[in-house]
Amino acid sequence: AAAHLAAEQEVENLSGLSPNPEKDIFVVRENRTTCLMAEFAAKFIVPYDVWASNYVDMITEQADIPLSRGAEVTGKCGSNESELEISWMEQAYTLKLFFLKEGHNTSRGLEAFWRLSRVQFTYDTRERTYFKEPVNPGKHTASSHRLSALVTPAGKSYECQAQQTISLTSSNRQKSVQLLLSEVRVQPFDITSDFVFSEEHKCPVDQREQLEETLPLILGLILGLIIVITLCVYHIHHKLTANQVQIPRDRSQYKHMG
Repeated sequence: AAAHLAAEQEVENLSGLSPNPEKDIFVVRENRTTCLMAEFAAKFIVPYDVWASNYVDMITEQADIPLSRGAEVTGKCGSNESELEISWMEQAYTLKLFFLKEGHNTSRGLEAFWRLSRVQFTYDTRERTYFKEPVNPGKHTASSHRLSALVTPAGKSYECQAQQTISLTSSNRQKSVQLLLSEVRVQPFDITSDFVFSEEHKCPVDQREQLEETLPLILGLILGLIIVITLCVYHIHHKLTANQVQIPRDRSQYKHMG
């Protein structure tokens, strides 16, 4: 019990590192060690039906549901399959993330990668904080279809600051629910140190943004170097030509020479 309390306290300390109130860290521990760790901010955009003012027609409203701190976390860890389950607001909302590790053929041969293979979101439209007078209130489930996201080489953690959108199909009249993820750091396999992510694998968007930030600096340095080299060459050339004997350009002066 003391070890479990210490682990919860450690997670709370890690959560407090982020100023984003919608960002939290979620940890699954087995055999007194961390086997899955995820840190991200998440928000769900959920369309739902309400009656129009004539109580005959239906119109679609939109609920924006954040995954706030203090959620209940459970999960399962395996060598090739892992699962993270997060529930909040007395289980009115539950998010399940399923991870899969498998081999891929690459130019370097067979290599192992892990990915987010499935997302499932259960929500209850009877919950009054985000749903206002919905038609036929009740529980609904939204799920991904043939998902392959957050693809990362085995042994590394996935990192992406940019916002990503994952579309989920809901059982509520087949409406599309949007999961918005940002400030993501995830590692569902091969954690070697307790509460510590392994080397990060950055998402393509972050890599491109980093290149866009550093490219002007690199180009500026190259341009500055070219200017310095040009000035040095000009200075050397000027000194060499100044030391040479000046031959008169006026041919009338040739008779006085020699």
